Amino acid sequence: MATASDVAGAHYAQRARLAEATAAAGLALWAGLDDDDLIGSWAARLARLLRIVRGAQLAAARTATEYVVSALDAQDTGRDPLGVVRPEAFTLSASDGRPLESLLQRPVYATFRALAGGQRLPQAKATGRYTLDLILRTQVEDAGRVADGVAVAATPGAGYTRFVNPPACSRCAILAGRFYRWSAGFQRHPNCDCVHVPTRNEESALSEGLIHDPRSYFESLSAEQQDKVFTKDGAKAIRDGADPGQVVNARRGMAVSAGRTVTTEGTSRRGFARSRLGGAVRLMPEQIYRDASSREEAVRLLRLHGYLV
Repeated sequence: MATASDVAGAHYAQRARLAEATAAAGLALWAGLDDDDLIGSWAARLARLLRIVRGAQLAAARTATEYVVSALDAQDTGRDPLGVVRPEAFTLSASDGRPLESLLQRPVYATFRALAGGQRLPQAKATGRYTLDLILRTQVEDAGRVADGVAVAATPGAGYTRFVNPPACSRCAILAGRFYRWSAGFQRHPNCDCVHVPTRNEESALSEGLIHDPRSYFESLSAEQQDKVFTKDGAKAIRDGADPGQVVNARRGMAVSAGRTVTTEGTSRRGFARSRLGGAVRLMPEQIYRDASSREEAVRLLRLHGYLV
């Protein structure tokens, strides 16, 4: 029988392939830009790219409920969820709540900023290409990751740990060494590919090998990898006996959606959430976790805002 780590590993690999394919498709569109009309030629490709990204977001979110159920069943702690993730809800905006169309225009703006800064056109386009690659991978990963979090929140008794794929960055490695309640927002950085591993409590996570001691992780890396992941000075300090958690500022550059996180996407006349919200702004899941006083209230709000059925 597959272990929870096996289930999480397969889930991680599937999502990584999806993010890779989405990035490749987007970069192929970028390669065809007209150097004499960057804005116009990118605008002409934007509708196609939106379809690609939304399709990938849908695919990433579609597996969330099944994944959480399978991971908990592998630990013999399965419970029926209080709702099923509605994957379409994760295709309506960028992960920070802004319209996806707006976010996908940033690579062109990045290119023009690079040109204004003195870069030649090939280098400036490479800057835009890097920006696009980062956006595409992050949006696919975030759609799936937020959907996984909703599925965890909808499952009585479930929390999560963090699955990292070595050699993960130092911040993710430190954050992987603990258990999180269902309401804890998932800390991530741009291009982060970590995923939730649903589990019941810290004891269950430890017995399943889902919590990894940061020092053990550090020692599993080669000296070259240690220097790359933790920086040369940081790696030397850890090798000399320093606590990895003290060396690494695990939340530097990491974020969940901050502020009062809302979006108007999905509340248009035909939006699924409009019939429930009456056209009001739509809370993002991270804001719902902050507002809810209990799991039951969170599930009610997630259903009201169209994330669960």
